[in-house]
Amino acid sequence: MTTTRQDAWTHDEDLLLAEVVLRHIREGATQLAAFEEVGRKLSRTAAACGFRWNSHVRKQYKTGIEVAKKQRKELRTLPQQKEEPVEKQNVKEVSNTQTGQSKNTIKELISFLQQYEEAPSVQEIQQENQHLKGKIRELEEKVATLQQEKETLTNHLAVIEEDYHALIEIMDRARKMVILQEDERNRKVKFQMDKNGNLERVEK
Repeated sequence: MTTTRQDAWTHDEDLLLAEVVLRHIREGATQLAAFEEVGRKLSRTAAACGFRWNSHVRKQYKTGIEVAKKQRKELRTLPQQKEEPVEKQNVKEVSNTQTGQSKNTIKELISFLQQYEEAPSVQEIQQENQHLKGKIRELEEKVATLQQEKETLTNHLAVIEEDYHALIEIMDRARKMVILQEDERNRKVKFQMDKNGNLERVEK
């Protein structure tokens, strides 16, 4: 079962919107005034009526719009009456009472449409996504290369440390050998006293 939205437009509401807008075009009034009039009758905002007209209803009344514009041009050629039609007076009164509200609503609608137009397209988002994926692949390859270089340097450092410890051990052994040789030479040297009471070195 299909449910109808509470704010959905009915066929009768579309007809009322078209009738009022065409009448305002024919009489030379603004479409904003028409939207405000329809909004009062349908308990909708002028912005909502304008959006409905521009996005849906206007396409169905192209011929009617042209006829209304012709009638407006013909009316302008006739001598202008001193008194304005009652309907125009009503529109001006309503416009004066709702100027602040309608201006704010129109500004909000314009701001929304501008943001919608400035939003990136699906194609642009996909291109940006591909670009970012490429960057991620490059960074992953760089990280893998750096990791490999780190492992190589770690292995080299381990080899250098082993060589260093081996060299220290060799130097320690050599030092000990030199000390032993000195001790052995010292043991072979003896001293004795001569006739005059002086010590003299005696080699074995």
